[in-house]
Amino acid sequence: MTKPSPSPDTVAHRSAFRRRLSLAGRATAVVIAALLIVAVVSWARAMMAPSSMPLFIRTVEWVRDNGGAGLVNFVEHAYYSAQAPETGGAPLTSLPAFGVEGSVAASGPPPVVTAFDPPLPGEGVWRPAGRMVLGGDPVLVTVFRPDAAYPRQLAYAAWIDTSRIQLELYPGRKQPPNADPRGPMEVPVSLRPELLATFNSGYTYKDSLGGFALQGRTFMPMRAGQATVIEYTDGRVDIIDWTGGPTVGPDVVLARQNLPLLVKEGRPGPDLANEAAGGFSLGNAVRVWRSALGVDAGGNLIYLAAPGQTVGSLAGAMVSAGAVRAMMLDINSQFPTFITYGKAGALDPVMVVPNTRQSASRYLTPDDRDFFAVYAAPKLKGPPQT
Repeated sequence: MTKPSPSPDTVAHRSAFRRRLSLAGRATAVVIAALLIVAVVSWARAMMAPSSMPLFIRTVEWVRDNGGAGLVNFVEHAYYSAQAPETGGAPLTSLPAFGVEGSVAASGPPPVVTAFDPPLPGEGVWRPAGRMVLGGDPVLVTVFRPDAAYPRQLAYAAWIDTSRIQLELYPGRKQPPNADPRGPMEVPVSLRPELLATFNSGYTYKDSLGGFALQGRTFMPMRAGQATVIEYTDGRVDIIDWTGGPTVGPDVVLARQNLPLLVKEGRPGPDLANEAAGGFSLGNAVRVWRSALGVDAGGNLIYLAAPGQTVGSLAGAMVSAGAVRAMMLDINSQFPTFITYGKAGALDPVMVVPNTRQSASRYLTPDDRDFFAVYAAPKLKGPPQT
């Protein structure tokens, strides 16, 4: 049976419908193309801007900053979960070289009690990192195994005698976003004769939601309940739970916040079970490179970085290293960085933390992120940022 032909009106209607679909398709294609062009131009500008970060890391940060934070967090969470270290395995039989070979600190903290008995030769023993200041060792370093379930994982730690140093905090190219003026964004050349060490700061400010202050000026508002490294004009350095208002007083040389306290009263902080204790990206349970800064009972600083750490295991490692209060610093393999300088003028730099994505010249050239520098006492005069 022959199918009847459509009427002229039906044919015209179908033709008009197809034209509308075609126009809509072309319009959609134009919009998508325009958006892609805008995105490519934005990415290219970001990649061509001066930066201390590798191209891949800058691309990830660009995606995060342009509406893709959820996607990046999901991918990172899945990747690091899949790459999590396995428990057990053959224990280490030796340690990597650290500190001044063959020397042991004449004074300083007791050896770290490791998770293994007996410890490896030199494990947990503090060694000088370089030259002496005022008759003592201002920076000591050690390595130790913090977790019996992971016999091949090492924590890299540094102890800083605050009576022999001056701590300084420098803004980077991009962090904190509101710093003005930014200063040199690297260790000033004029101060390098007194440079002893440099190390990374905390999360980006959109992730930490914490404050940043220099020389009594608050560039990012301080937030109550955040762990805060603080230095006062009388030279005291501390890690505290901030209970003040959104600005610091004139007696504050520097203040930098990042998440709740990691260690409080010599024990892991009370809020570590909350996923937000690890930040809004990877949370508290993903095992990844993490770093921290603490203070011991004598008011001296302790820096520590280790791979494969949760927030809780990092807190435990900081307690083992002697911290009575501590805060988390930055995470992920590209950011934890502690560098010592064996000679005046920032010579003989040593990467205490084995970060293959950075070099020993980091912080001697402009860096994207804020960072800390440790100078020899007696105290420097005037704000070194200038």
